Amino acid sequence: MRTTDHIGLMQDVNDALGPFRKSNKDLMQGFGSMAKAAMADGTVSAKHKELIALALGISQHCSACIGFHVKALIQLGITREELEETLAVCVYMGGGPSLMYSAEALMTFDELSQ
Repeated sequence: MRTTDHIGLMQDVNDALGPFRKSNKDLMQGFGSMAKAAMADGTVSAKHKELIALALGISQHCSACIGFHVKALIQLGITREELEETLAVCVYMGGGPSLMYSAEALMTFDELSQ
């Protein structure tokens, strides 16, 4: 059972933000620079930063965030076991709602890993 098509959702978000990016170039360049600086490898690895971002997306109930951060995590070589341990912390801290969004993250991982 598919509740959210994250590939389609990510495409829809990118498409919807296209005109916004053009009309707010300075804002979007600033946001992009902030994201690049925040997510860069440092004392905390890029993979761990993406895991944190995914956990925040789950806690904020953001399906698009789940899609984008799971995609980035796959590119960084995350294993399903690493994902599941992170999701366990999300469920511990966020209860039932985080469990439901964790299911989305697992389905997205499976879909994007193919």
